[in-house]
Amino acid sequence: MRFETSQHMRLGQQMKLAPRVIQSMEILQMPLTELEERIEQELAGNATLEQVEPGADRPEAGPEGRVEQAGPTGDAENGFDRLDRFERANPEAAENEYSATPLRDRPERAVSRRLEGERDGKMDAMAAAPARAASLTEQLLNQWHLADVDESLRRPGELIIGYLDDDGYLRTPLETIAANAPAGPDGARAGVGDLERALTAVQLFLEPPGIAARDARECLLLQLDAMEDGEGWDSDEDRAATLRVARTLVADHLEDLTQNRLPKIAERAGLTIDEIKSGLELLRRLSLAPARRLVAEQPEPIIPDAIVEYDEEQDRYIAFLNDSRLPNLRINKEYAEMVRDRAVPKRDREFLRTNLNNAQWLIDAVEQRRRTLQRVLNAVVDHQREFFDYGPQAIRPLPMTQVAEQLGIHVATVSRAVADKHVMTPRGVVPLRRFFTGGTETETGEEISWDAIKAALQEVVDAEDKANPLSDDALVDRLKERGIEIARRTVAKYRAQLGIPSARLRRQF
Repeated sequence: MRFETSQHMRLGQQMKLAPRVIQSMEILQMPLTELEERIEQELAGNATLEQVEPGADRPEAGPEGRVEQAGPTGDAENGFDRLDRFERANPEAAENEYSATPLRDRPERAVSRRLEGERDGKMDAMAAAPARAASLTEQLLNQWHLADVDESLRRPGELIIGYLDDDGYLRTPLETIAANAPAGPDGARAGVGDLERALTAVQLFLEPPGIAARDARECLLLQLDAMEDGEGWDSDEDRAATLRVARTLVADHLEDLTQNRLPKIAERAGLTIDEIKSGLELLRRLSLAPARRLVAEQPEPIIPDAIVEYDEEQDRYIAFLNDSRLPNLRINKEYAEMVRDRAVPKRDREFLRTNLNNAQWLIDAVEQRRRTLQRVLNAVVDHQREFFDYGPQAIRPLPMTQVAEQLGIHVATVSRAVADKHVMTPRGVVPLRRFFTGGTETETGEEISWDAIKAALQEVVDAEDKANPLSDDALVDRLKERGIEIARRTVAKYRAQLGIPSARLRRQF
């Protein structure tokens, strides 16, 4: 085998997205909150970019919406225009280039030059930030250190707490914990027996009840044990009877219970359906994830990027952007004039020119994002009038390709414009992407979207007789009566997507 090297010349053309175009796509995709953070970062890191204070003169916009400022602006062509032209000429290459390229930070992020004595906005934000909440492990360890237990169980208990998952379960076998346990100050290691005794103490003393359970059955039983001395019972006899039924259901019939086989449980356990219902009512008050009560996940608030309102005078819906919270930006005139001043050292002028180009690009990108999103919103409002009038069951099919052709832009631009955006409508806050959906035709030839079919399916299930719920075949027939003809497997798929159980699990006894 022989290896040899050689040189060859090859002539070819290849189009790639420039970093500035990729950053333009990033700005277009950002929801309102992320865009606000991005602008704040740019204001803190670029001294040539400044915020127009309320009451000050706003920057004047040129015929194309470009902010006219003194000094160089860098790109003569907007990044969105280059992107759209590139994607139209090379749809496959553009999609591959974008999907394979991570969103990157500014390649040339200049270090800001601040005047002496000026406050640091980042430091102020860090000082005003709320203190970090205690983690689940920290809270449980604090409880354990205050518990009245034998000192020999302290360290094994700490080991067990360290292995609990976010729901509060101990999924790791005690043998594994013992094998991986580090030596204590005295050189001794916790054995399986020590861990078993510590586990009993942890389950007894830590709150809320159910912590350190090894499975769902044990978690529920621990919570039932803790209710022995609880309040809210009519009498001791009532408490004892209900707890006895609940324990029987969990200890001996949990599998049948999850499958809603109540008659089978009644036959095997010698209980009546009413007794089983009372036990079920008690079990519904319990939690299968007790640790979530200590560290509750706070959902991020949704700030809509746009608002749709009804105009009674014109009898139509109007969409407008909810961007009043975004700061008004402009170029600092003093820095723009310094770039043209030959008395300023060349190195400083180059530094300022780079920052001015970055600042002007951000202003252009934010403005172009606003225009693109507004155009897409107008197209959606014109097409989805029935949704705003009657609700989700009236939403119409709207492919992104249709809006792209209508607006004369690439479909990828439409996709990025609606990504992670929400709209406040008379029907609530909904994701903008929800309005773009496929569909089918009814028996009368009318177009209906998949979301409208799901809404109709939900209505049929809500109206059914819960003592005799409809099977999937029966749901197909009910939808056909409404002019919607779909297959049974499609009904099963949509039912799963809506979180609707099967007919057997929906039955109420």
